[in-house]
Amino acid sequence: MSKTKPPMNPLLAQKKRRIGPGVVVVVILVLALGAGVGVQYWRSNSKVEVSSNGNPEPTVITGPGTAGKGVTVGKEGAKAHIDLYLDFRCPHCKDFEDEAGPAINKLVDDGTATLTYWPLMFVNPDSSPRLANAFAAAAANGKARSYSDEMYADFAKSWTNDQLIELGKQLGIDDAKFETAIKDNAYGGWLQSVGQAATDRKVEGTPTVFVNGKMLEADQLTPEGITDAVTAASNGS
Repeated sequence: MSKTKPPMNPLLAQKKRRIGPGVVVVVILVLALGAGVGVQYWRSNSKVEVSSNGNPEPTVITGPGTAGKGVTVGKEGAKAHIDLYLDFRCPHCKDFEDEAGPAINKLVDDGTATLTYWPLMFVNPDSSPRLANAFAAAAANGKARSYSDEMYADFAKSWTNDQLIELGKQLGIDDAKFETAIKDNAYGGWLQSVGQAATDRKVEGTPTVFVNGKMLEADQLTPEGITDAVTAASNGS
């Protein structure tokens, strides 16, 4: 004999119907928020590890602090000069560094070109100035390239003041002046002057590259394009 199921309690059925998509969405949002908090914690607290120790560090020819002048590195007497306008929070600058950075480093290291960094603060009103100021403090200690390279190499990191100070220590900068410069935004005024100089030069985004005073087109921002531009400039064309 088949058994007939008893009729479902209407109140129980109503309660079951209430557990629907809305509840699922709330659960997903809570999980997503939790994951976001975890990622942010990692970005702000992850260990600083460097990969550029032992790599060539070009001489800083012009350090930070002179109003309207960027940080220039390389060998005196190079026939070509590269101006690089960048923002340390700019993802396009990160991509540019990954692709063209080694070619620029080679041109600087072999004495073909000097390089001037122009750190700008377009992208993030909080972190862009902080990272630019830390770069300046590192450049004042002769570590312009390696400090810049490491911030881009670990682009996902928040680069808090503590992380920026630790990065300097990892690169051999371990003095109170460096730490104070980061905490006190010591190069803030200089960075404003660099930004004004970029505006005067009609720089509207990052990365922007000039070779011997001529702005390169977007399709030239490749290893080959920059090398060709520097070669032409070195030959006087």
